[in-house]
Amino acid sequence: MKKIAFVDFWGTFRAETFKMTEYLRELDEVEITDMEHADYVFFSNYGNRHWFAPDRCVKIFFTIEDVAPDFSACDYAIGFEWMKYEDRYLRLPLYYLYPDICERMEKRHQQSLEQVRAMKKDFCSITVTNDHRHPIFKELFEALSEYKRVDSGGLWHNNMGGRVADKLAFDQSHKFSIVCENTAHSGYTTEKIVQALGAHCVPIYWGDPSLSKVFNPHAIINVQQFSSVDDVVAYVKQVDADDTLFEQMVMEPALADEQFSKANQTALLKAFLTKIFQQPLESAYRRNRLMWGEMYIEERRRQASNPIFKMQQRYHQWVWKIKETFRKRRVDKGKQQVFPAIPT
Repeated sequence: MKKIAFVDFWGTFRAETFKMTEYLRELDEVEITDMEHADYVFFSNYGNRHWFAPDRCVKIFFTIEDVAPDFSACDYAIGFEWMKYEDRYLRLPLYYLYPDICERMEKRHQQSLEQVRAMKKDFCSITVTNDHRHPIFKELFEALSEYKRVDSGGLWHNNMGGRVADKLAFDQSHKFSIVCENTAHSGYTTEKIVQALGAHCVPIYWGDPSLSKVFNPHAIINVQQFSSVDDVVAYVKQVDADDTLFEQMVMEPALADEQFSKANQTALLKAFLTKIFQQPLESAYRRNRLMWGEMYIEERRRQASNPIFKMQQRYHQWVWKIKETFRKRRVDKGKQQVFPAIPT
């Protein structure tokens, strides 16, 4: 029986239904417990409880944000970075935990052109929840809106009378979709591009500069390959006016290499977890627990225990919640997207 705890995850997180838990149960019997009684602790970047995990625990970092692993704080990590570190790290972007949308994205070029043509009634979509990101997405929205109406179905600049209930259907009716990450960091690719490709849109993408390692560049309008937003808009106009060019792009395979298919990446994840959990606990330790490693952890524990630090953390969380509340009041908060930004 493997005793496992999950701490410092996002607010809607549910350990019992998390995809990682499902994979772990394929390996062995799993008991989800609190951190004090666990032998393995999964933690993310939404809190500081993990610093107080018992030293006997094997700690595994998992992030859905643009945050690099701290290998002095964890034995193993799963993230976005393009790197190799012995058996301690696996690159696994969040979207692989959404098997349905990944499968749709991977099979997009197998759908008939007639079916795709029948879907496309509108010009361009954008679905943005918040504006805590690079201002390029606003520039693209405003510049493209001068050409044709851009339908905004999220909380930001909503012009659909409310947040769209079915994001997939919303994107499917549009030829293009503006897809902007929060930051432009190599390897940091979120579910947004997968959604757009799975809906047979041509993504107008800004973000991960290494995107073409994974995704087919012939299926995407990559903003970073243009010298200005005006040049991007000019090319979008060209594709929009040329049915042959648009159809060629929208029927391109989504992936640049089969190694990045959901099946292959899931197999890598299962192998990574198998190696961790099917060895004796004492053999699974990797982080330095002595001398400088011990001093490092103690310093982080003191910081996390500091009343001023705690107050600052609570303040930032409070400000974020207030902003989200006011954004949601501007649209119909009863409607929920079928493809959330983070897994529940």
